Amino acid sequence: MYTITSLRSSPMMHTSRRPPRLECLMISPRIAFVDVDGTLMETGSAIAESAIDAVRAARRNRHLVYLSTGRASVEIYPAIRDIGFDGVISSGGGFAEIGDELVIERTMPEAAVARMIGFYEESGYDFYLQSFDELYPSPGVHDRFAEYYASDEKRKVGAGSEGASVTGAVAHPALKAFADVRPYSLAGIAKSVFLAGDLRAYDRVSDALSGEFHVITGTIPHMGHGSGEVTLSGVNKGSTILRLLDRLGLDAASALGIGDSSNDIEMLQVCGVGIAMGNATDAVKAHADEVTTSVQADGVWHAFRRHGLI
Repeated sequence: MYTITSLRSSPMMHTSRRPPRLECLMISPRIAFVDVDGTLMETGSAIAESAIDAVRAARRNRHLVYLSTGRASVEIYPAIRDIGFDGVISSGGGFAEIGDELVIERTMPEAAVARMIGFYEESGYDFYLQSFDELYPSPGVHDRFAEYYASDEKRKVGAGSEGASVTGAVAHPALKAFADVRPYSLAGIAKSVFLAGDLRAYDRVSDALSGEFHVITGTIPHMGHGSGEVTLSGVNKGSTILRLLDRLGLDAASALGIGDSSNDIEMLQVCGVGIAMGNATDAVKAHADEVTTSVQADGVWHAFRRHGLI
């Protein structure tokens, strides 16, 4: 175990795959890939102020910090983008931006999208499709998320949650997008998210779509195996990070990846240092080099501090 000494509290980190090594302040610039939900912020909640401080301080120190999220670009709301990042990986690896320039697009063939939609509809599952700049929801998605956000708001009020608001408004901005039910696009789709009351949904989707598609679950915690994400086989945060690093002329050994969910596993595996949040599942922690503290306990800040970014 490592003891972290900082101006904040001093929790513990531990390694799971590599032998311990002491870190000193890095001279060469590093690059960090940071997840959003469960990493920068509690899922559906507010951004941790310590994470905002960490990202901005690291960039002042000339390190690169990229978002790496399962959200579509249009779901990265201004309060998140305004923290300031050097670029974004979105839709679980479907797209990558350097600054404001879209440089990587890994979308599905139209026939594959049609097959995926057909399976969801035959199964009676709600779902939404992610393109770079659009969401295409099925009719039931809005009500599912409206119920979740309402219960989450009550939980936050009861718990006295603090932090920078993601929405800046009473109505969650996702609900407007999820209310826009219209014909689905088959072109430009990088990812889908399925939602069902059926706790066998993940197994059924995986059995039906595996091979051509990469299917994971656990990214919407309150739904368990009743939900999941689908990208093309081989498309994930990790493989897109490698393409982006090649474009930037950087070595993966210089990269830090920080996340908490099953769609972060490949990111933790390819980065030189893969760091799981303290609130991550045991399955995710098993793929990490280190475990930092939770969102509420300044996890991103402590990880950046330990590795000399701040």
